[in-house]
Amino acid sequence: MNKYIPLILFGVLLNACAQIVLKQGMRSIGIFSFSVENFFPILARAGMNPFIIAGLACYVLSVFIWLMVLSRVEVTFAYPLLSIGYVVTAFAGYLFFDENMGYLRWAGVLIICLGVYLITRTG
Repeated sequence: MNKYIPLILFGVLLNACAQIVLKQGMRSIGIFSFSVENFFPILARAGMNPFIIAGLACYVLSVFIWLMVLSRVEVTFAYPLLSIGYVVTAFAGYLFFDENMGYLRWAGVLIICLGVYLITRTG
């Protein structure tokens, strides 16, 4: 199973990339209210936003890669490795968007890393 870790990581990183690119797209759209009259204008703005289009493309590609992973690897091994995406997006949010990462969040990231390490030792 360890030979599939690069494929798993590629899918996970694509998914994390999708999150970051979608975040940038929504930053450019701005805060909006959830209302019926807002639905189509926001949908149009999101549908023409290049960041959102790119983020959705990353998601679609990551789903196809994940299907390849699931056809080759036990789900009990592969699925927990998705948590690497939490680590990547936390770092990216901190670096690119200047988001708050206090000590407890960093501790959580370290715990996730430890869990991923333990899971990869079982493959």
